[in-house]
Parts: sequence; structure tokens; C-alpha cells
Amino acid sequence: QVQLVESGGGLVQAGGSLRLTCTASGLTFDDYSMGWFRQAPGKEREWISCISRSRGNTYYDDSVKGRFTISRDNAKNTLYLQMNSLKPEDTDIYYCAATYDYCSTKSHSYVYWGQGTQVTVSS
Repeated sequence: QVQLVESGGGLVQAGGSLRLTCTASGLTFDDYSMGWFRQAPGKEREWISCISRSRGNTYYDDSVKGRFTISRDNAKNTLYLQMNSLKPEDTDIYYCAATYDYCSTKSHSYVYWGQGTQVTVSS
């Protein structure tokens, strides 16, 4: 059974930092490109970053480029998202997801999803 479990969310002031962690089990982690998405209530899920399965190439949405850093530790089956210079508009539920394809910005390309972790940025 595949499981993706996010952690590290919380409440932080604007300008602060958080590090999200996604721990994977039940799959060969190296075989999957991994992405981070976020979603606010009543809104569509938004892609923010992806790291490829082989070379670890990274991609970011313009809204987080230069502030967020995605990384992975294949030995630990773990994905990370370092979030710096947080803004109130970054407040969302953050999800990690796995795709067997190359990195994609489309949520339907991802086959496994975590349950999400809440990030709240106060002004």
C-alpha cells in the first residue's frame, strides 16, 4: 500500500520559513518524479514545484520561484520543500504527489497523493 505523509506545516509570520517533509512508503521512490501542490478551500489545486526522478531536475511556479526549494533524499524515501520569505498568500493546504511520468504541472498526471498539511502565514 502506497502512502505519502506530509509534515512540517504550521503557523508562521510573514517573512518566516517552514520546511515541509513528505515521507513515502510502499513504492520505489527513485522511480517517481515528485511534486508539491497547494489548495485553498473552494479553489483548484495549484502546482508549485516538481523534482524529477532521475537527475533531480527542479521546476517551480513563478509564484514561489526564488523563495521555495524542492529537494529529495532517495535513500530516505523523503521529499522536502523549504519555504522561505513566506507571504500571507502562501496560506494553503500543501500536498505532495508522485508521478511515474516526468515532472508535470497537471494534477491528473500524479497517481499518489498525501493527505496534506496546513500552512498558515499571518501578516
